[in-house]
Amino acid sequence: MASNIFAPKEPPKLNPPKDTPLSLSHLEKCDGNSSSYPTYVAIKGTVFDVSGNTAYAPGGSYNVFAGKDASRALALSSLKPDDCRPDWEDLADKEKQVLDDWFTFFSKRYNIVGQVRK
Repeated sequence: MASNIFAPKEPPKLNPPKDTPLSLSHLEKCDGNSSSYPTYVAIKGTVFDVSGNTAYAPGGSYNVFAGKDASRALALSSLKPDDCRPDWEDLADKEKQVLDDWFTFFSKRYNIVGQVRK
């Protein structure tokens, strides 16, 4: 039942999740600054297509996350660019729960388009 609190009012029609491997260099190009690339945000290595949400576009309040694995920043509820990095395993359990909540939130709203290749 707890996951229902993250459900959008109008659930989007989502495609089946993809596990396409994406390099960090490709993810970096998906930061909303080029019409040649979609806008992506990764959480715990899973890449979400957030292209339709202007909050992730340049000038948007969450653009800091675009083109990055923003796991640490999301877990810390931080908008600092230095926190937008994939390492989160060393965080406290409370912060890991926040990150899991963000993952659930994104998974109910955005298509999963791949996995960051390490």
